[in-house]
Amino acid sequence: MNRATIVENKQQLITYIAEGNKPKSEWSIGTEHEKFCFCAESYKPVPYFGERSINAILTTIQGFGWEPMMEGENVIGLKKDGASITLEPGGQLELSGAMLTTLHQTCREVNDHLNQVKSVSEQLGIGFLGVGFNPLTPRQEVPIMPKGRYGIMLNYMPKKGSLGLDMMLRTSTVQVNLDYSSEADMVKKFRVSLALQPVATALFASSPFKEGKPNGYKSYRSHIWTDTDPDRCGILPFVFDDAMGFEAYVDYILNVPMYFINRDGIYHDVSGKSFKDFMNGTLEGFKGSLPTIADWEDHMSTVFPEVRLKKFLEMRGADTGPWGSICSLPAFWVGLLYEQSSLDAAWDLVKDWTDEEHAALRLNVPKEAFHTKFRNGTVRDIAREVLKISGAGLKLRAELNHNGDDEQIFLKCLNDMVAKNQTRAEEMLEKYHGEWNKDITKLYKEYAF
Repeated sequence: MNRATIVENKQQLITYIAEGNKPKSEWSIGTEHEKFCFCAESYKPVPYFGERSINAILTTIQGFGWEPMMEGENVIGLKKDGASITLEPGGQLELSGAMLTTLHQTCREVNDHLNQVKSVSEQLGIGFLGVGFNPLTPRQEVPIMPKGRYGIMLNYMPKKGSLGLDMMLRTSTVQVNLDYSSEADMVKKFRVSLALQPVATALFASSPFKEGKPNGYKSYRSHIWTDTDPDRCGILPFVFDDAMGFEAYVDYILNVPMYFINRDGIYHDVSGKSFKDFMNGTLEGFKGSLPTIADWEDHMSTVFPEVRLKKFLEMRGADTGPWGSICSLPAFWVGLLYEQSSLDAAWDLVKDWTDEEHAALRLNVPKEAFHTKFRNGTVRDIAREVLKISGAGLKLRAELNHNGDDEQIFLKCLNDMVAKNQTRAEEMLEKYHGEWNKDITKLYKEYAF
């Protein structure tokens, strides 16, 4: 469906999502990861303007063949070969990778990008840090990037929750985008991934610090989402209802208030208003105007549940981490969702979990991680079982690198953490109270890219 197509009825929106159906032979893997940029000697966030700046980073990286993406006179991103480098509101730098076939390809893409980033850091005196929450900088000291949509969101967020600005300015994540073959396949993958998102949160927990001190959580980034905006965040209990399908998800999106409308590169504030009114031609300030598919895509991008549906499924529950862990997140989900036997096994594991149990996991895992109680065991027990299922799926895929290794190699750091019963956040806290002598700057030295 063309992005300029006028939206006149709900069926078009359902059809739009259904166009994401692909045969298994065409399934691909799109990995996205964010990182904090900081000045090497002060550990302060990097501003957008100046000699040592986000603008300088984006200008320098163009030397590796990237083309600039502009908003007005400002470079706000780069693109090349189906991938893009973009900016989050607080200057977090994000690689949105191309849709690739294997995890080995994904890891090569990540490595190439981070080597380019490392080259830039050496030239500009800038460091890059892979953790889920800015461990040092107060919210009011974070520079805001010059993107029109962010100004609207920053104004609206405090009206809905107390931590929305922290979400925008001080968090970083790693996620993977995966395909489905049919509506039924989408529903099953959505349910499995939504149920197991807290397990991913525990496995990737790496945000135990705030403004230089422990914050009481293993994944403070994950906790932040619980007080950001109840209209557009959460675990979506309706996904487990019998009526779940493309239409049910469209109905959910239609009931989420809008943020903005983009016309000729200008973002217009329509925060709190209804996309349904937009479709009816009665949207205040835009009466008589109808939305396009591009407007629908923009609106879909402003909901933030733990799993998000577009023409693919986005896994959104993980903190970002150090270089060696980034490829583990797509590996975890590909192993679970891309082989039918593993998908079936994962569904068997979670299919009798209740809404109350889903909610309890979502609430408790950010603080307790592996130690979260569940039925007769803990989240660590679930993680151990789920990693076995994922590993079996990756083995079945039989995608080998030049050394003859299959994709299970990318699960090693996760299996090691489960065996040790220690998340990365707990590793950081142990060092903070021990060899770092409560000096948070040591985190920047040890975990920077």
